[in-house]
Amino acid sequence: MTTPSELLTTGTGRAVAFEKIPRHDLAAFQRIVRREIEGGQRVASFFGSDTGEPGGIDLLMVLANDEDGQLNILSARVEGNSFPSMTPDCNQVHLFEREIAEQFGVRPEGHPWLKPVRYSDPSSLPGSGDFYQVEGDEIHEVAVGPVHAGIIEPGHFRFQCHGEHVFHLEIALGYQHRGIEKALVEQPVKRALHYAETLSGDTTIGHATAYCQLIEALSGCKKTVRAQALRGIALEFERLANHIGDLGALAGDIGFLPTASYCGRIRGDFLNMTAVLCGNRFGRGLLRPGGAGYDLDAAQVDNLLKRLDLGEKDAASAIELMFDAPSVLARLEGNGILPAEICQTLGIVGPVARASGVQRDVRHDHPSGIYRFAQLPLPSWNSGDAFARGYVRWLEIKHSIAFIRDQLHALPAGEIHTATGPLKPGCLAVSLVEGWRGELCHVALTGEQGNVQRYKVTDPSFHNWAGLAHAMRGEQISDFPLNNKSFSLSYCGHDL
Repeated sequence: MTTPSELLTTGTGRAVAFEKIPRHDLAAFQRIVRREIEGGQRVASFFGSDTGEPGGIDLLMVLANDEDGQLNILSARVEGNSFPSMTPDCNQVHLFEREIAEQFGVRPEGHPWLKPVRYSDPSSLPGSGDFYQVEGDEIHEVAVGPVHAGIIEPGHFRFQCHGEHVFHLEIALGYQHRGIEKALVEQPVKRALHYAETLSGDTTIGHATAYCQLIEALSGCKKTVRAQALRGIALEFERLANHIGDLGALAGDIGFLPTASYCGRIRGDFLNMTAVLCGNRFGRGLLRPGGAGYDLDAAQVDNLLKRLDLGEKDAASAIELMFDAPSVLARLEGNGILPAEICQTLGIVGPVARASGVQRDVRHDHPSGIYRFAQLPLPSWNSGDAFARGYVRWLEIKHSIAFIRDQLHALPAGEIHTATGPLKPGCLAVSLVEGWRGELCHVALTGEQGNVQRYKVTDPSFHNWAGLAHAMRGEQISDFPLNNKSFSLSYCGHDL
């Protein structure tokens, strides 16, 4: 049973005094975390923070209680250069503990596979070091990347195979590590929003929304209803463009060219709708702390509604063509299955989780902004295969179009921006946003002067790459491209 002194309960987009976060010894900290995860909570963020005290760091954990719509925070102090690993009992912290070790030089003792996450140390290189190996007659190893055929971000995939049969896949990333979290702390405030927008370029609106929510929470800024509606419209346009593009790419990976060709063009149509909002197809410049940087007049609203009708018709024709084809279903159904229990164990988020029957969506579980008043249906499937991961996207496309249409027809009147003041000193705030890949989690801590002294970002890909590795077990290596696309994860969002 949780006691009030063990966890600080808050919600997304709220500022809390750092001194009110319970600090436990490591044994109590780990006991509480294990108990809460066994009780159904999950790890939204886990990171280290150098508070300036000599000889150690603070560990901070943000647990998401999706059933109650709450966030629970606790901390522990690490003295010296090591702490007991929780990974053997809690797979959700596997990458987080590796990241803490890489960033702060403290070793999680007992971690089963302690390797760098992003290779921040210049003396080491991504893709170097030990890889898990399977031994036996006729076992062979296939190394793919980091240089790929086509225009694609760099990532290294190491397969352990017997013929075409995949026993194990290990994924090594970090080639695009840019030091975003450090830049969000050290660079001038005016540049911070730019870093958030470019953290993962196809999620410009999602990450910018999370950043703005943190600044607004820490400054006590009140947003206008019209600005919140504009943000919601932009976020759903971003979801539409990416889902449609992914379904076209998934069709291309299995050689179904009609949908592949059509969706490439239709994705562009929806990107152009975002450009109507602010002049940029990816939404850069649309959001700013305190509201929005651009408004819509009646002519633009009418223009968007007409474009939306045409885009909906075109998307339905192209996508239903794919899902009606027996040859497509034969390739997708039963391929790359990720069971619901594995999703729960690994902390998988977004459409990938919903495709395995895990009902998890920030817009529903931790709503903020316009989603507190206009919730979308929560589409899911339960087969957990490549088909489900594609089909859930198609269901979400339908719901996002309906949501945007409703918001445009009833766009609230009023201002689109209010001024933000100085940030509150000694505070912490958490922002959760349901990006098109899944949950985006941003956490910021302020110092005594109200400056941001720690900024932590968790992109949904940080949770979900492990799901792809698991889904490939027992599959044919030739099916990796379609499974990879069905997850559609971000390299740079992971690498930061």
